[in-house]
Amino acid sequence: MLYAIILFALTYILMLAFGNYRALIAMGSGILFLLTGMLPLSQMVDAIDWNVLLMIAGMMGLVQLFIDSKMPALLADLVMERVHSVQMAAVALALFAGVISAFLDNVATVLMIAPIAMEICRKLKTNPVPFIIGISVSSNLQGAATLVGDTTAIMLGSYADMSFLDFFFYDGKPGMFFVVELGAILSSLILAWIFRKEKGTISQKGARTEVEDYFPSILLLDVIVLLIAASFIPDKPAVTNGMICVILMAVGLVRNAVKQKSLKGLTEPLKAIDLDTIGILFGLFLIIGGITNMGVIDAAADLLAGLGGGNVFLLYTIIVWGSVAISAFIDNIPYTATMLPVVEGMAAAMGISPTVLYFGLLSGATLGGNCTPIGASANITGIGILRREGYTVRTKDFLQIGIPFTLAAVIPAYIYLWLVFGC
Repeated sequence: MLYAIILFALTYILMLAFGNYRALIAMGSGILFLLTGMLPLSQMVDAIDWNVLLMIAGMMGLVQLFIDSKMPALLADLVMERVHSVQMAAVALALFAGVISAFLDNVATVLMIAPIAMEICRKLKTNPVPFIIGISVSSNLQGAATLVGDTTAIMLGSYADMSFLDFFFYDGKPGMFFVVELGAILSSLILAWIFRKEKGTISQKGARTEVEDYFPSILLLDVIVLLIAASFIPDKPAVTNGMICVILMAVGLVRNAVKQKSLKGLTEPLKAIDLDTIGILFGLFLIIGGITNMGVIDAAADLLAGLGGGNVFLLYTIIVWGSVAISAFIDNIPYTATMLPVVEGMAAAMGISPTVLYFGLLSGATLGGNCTPIGASANITGIGILRREGYTVRTKDFLQIGIPFTLAAVIPAYIYLWLVFGC
């Protein structure tokens, strides 16, 4: 297990230090986990989240068709007509992304909203890096608001037998939805402060962009509807969301080729699929699979459980902030899957309801990914979009937004959950 921890730590240090080579570092480390046997070849396929990879690839193709239709440019015009400063545009886009992310996968949300932000930044001739980071972290935050917003929320709902409405009111008390929205309000103030120097006014003049083709927009709306509908289907295949995105992308590509009467209509949008982003995630899935197989995540869960010492408040505090720290570097899906039975067992041993520990785990594990540029798939996707547009995102650039945003979201959630469900 020690060698797995060393290789894992070295990988993340290198990825944070050398942002331009994250894909190579992640893939190289993943291969080392395989070659050393820390991740057996027989477990390789199961370690990779094919659903996420397919969803990213499908959404990237769909979004390129969306961009080519000029719909993002029109939406950018509409946003610019309703806000009066660059600062408010940045905050409004982050909040808009958050609202969508409460009902749609975080990665899909970033891929849909980022083109609008990029178009606004082009029109205003301003740096899009903080805009895209704000959208990414806001998407991660709101994923915990509803049962269908994030994989960790779905896992908790399934394990604790919670319904969609339980995330709004649980045992007659305001639930996770209100916890997240409280965090969203406070974190939006943080974003407003971060963008405080962006006081440039937005011109209200100029004609609106004319959309050339509404079909890609219809396909994206279909994606939202189908993904939400699929979340209510029990025992569905693990790659359901990914297949929805890929199939609708294929429909869009074929229709585009027919419309243009050229194979370029089929091949050109495919160039928008960012292989670096997919490579980073592919490598990280192998790495997480390796440390999971070597017992590192189980050890982390046992460590958190042992530190509580029988004190409910101390145990709750350790679960929340320990989950934030761990999820900043480790995929929150295997961590959450490991911790759910641990939390249930601790609550049973102490003779208490596990609710406050469940919700504390969800808030910490979900929001912790906002601490680093590689802590969540949405962050990696947003940075990939910027890289394709020629922008470099330094770790420092991300931390300046991610850390204060995370604290503004986690602290009120930590206090709220204890006062409502712990006392």
